[in-house]
Amino acid sequence: MRVTTVGVVGAGAMGSGIAALAASAGCRVVLLDIPGDPDPASPNRSAPARTGLQKAIKSKPASFMEAAAASRVRTGNTADHLSWLAECDWICEAIIEQPAPKQELFAKIEALMKPTAIVSSNTSGIPMAVLLEGRGERFRRRFLGTHFFNPPRYMHLLEVIPTPETDHAVIGAMRSFAERTLGKGIVLAKDVPGFIANRLGVFGMVATMRRMEQHGLTIDEVDGLTGSLIGRARSATFRTGDLTGLDVLAHVTRGIGATTGEDFALPAWVHDELVAKGKLGDKSGGGFYQKTKAGTLTFDWKTKEYVPQQRLEGGDIGAA
Repeated sequence: MRVTTVGVVGAGAMGSGIAALAASAGCRVVLLDIPGDPDPASPNRSAPARTGLQKAIKSKPASFMEAAAASRVRTGNTADHLSWLAECDWICEAIIEQPAPKQELFAKIEALMKPTAIVSSNTSGIPMAVLLEGRGERFRRRFLGTHFFNPPRYMHLLEVIPTPETDHAVIGAMRSFAERTLGKGIVLAKDVPGFIANRLGVFGMVATMRRMEQHGLTIDEVDGLTGSLIGRARSATFRTGDLTGLDVLAHVTRGIGATTGEDFALPAWVHDELVAKGKLGDKSGGGFYQKTKAGTLTFDWKTKEYVPQQRLEGGDIGAA
């Protein structure tokens, strides 16, 4: 089973990044998003998908391996162009992190997908069993989770989450394509809340935020202590949150907490001062950090204001 044509629904940071990765690997890609205008005759009807593609083209670090690969991406909207997915070998859903919209989309995909197509969700933590509610046997056998990490081109890990009903040939085909064509390192995860990476990573992020408040540390101090200093990625804790998206982080923590019964609640200031005000991270131009012409600013969770970034250096930190 070869994957040469890919459909991605959702042109946000993750969806456009997955589309760019697939196009860079030589696949023809359909990238869809919601209509940008209710008028069917409007030229802005497919603007959200076009905007997502343009952001991927201009992103730093670059989402495309070469500029020419962007020509392999065709943009459209889910109201007028969903039928384009009928030609795709792999259809990847990357829309809002809520069950109901995903279930509604899968019902439409089930009616038009070709028999050999693979359908997957890029959900960060919603159980596959929930997403499959109402779907028929044929769809269930062709469905699994493919959880990429942001940015998709550079993050090596890909969690593949099959269900007990997923055809073994589908698992093998998806794994082969992801490893050989997309260059990913595959981890097979069980269909449990948060899968593997988020079940551990989100727990660690929430626990770190609570320790920060407990000890009165700043966001800069925490990222200075939890990044490359201890052998972890330079994005550390809060920069990782900005890359992922604070809206996604809020949805995932809420979902895992509701499913497990454990306390995954983010501090109130994350919801009230950042998420509620649209400060969602890189996708919105600012979150825990905000880049300006004068330099990078860091959110001060005590004063609820942005202040100049302070890097940990010198002394014992410099020696380490």
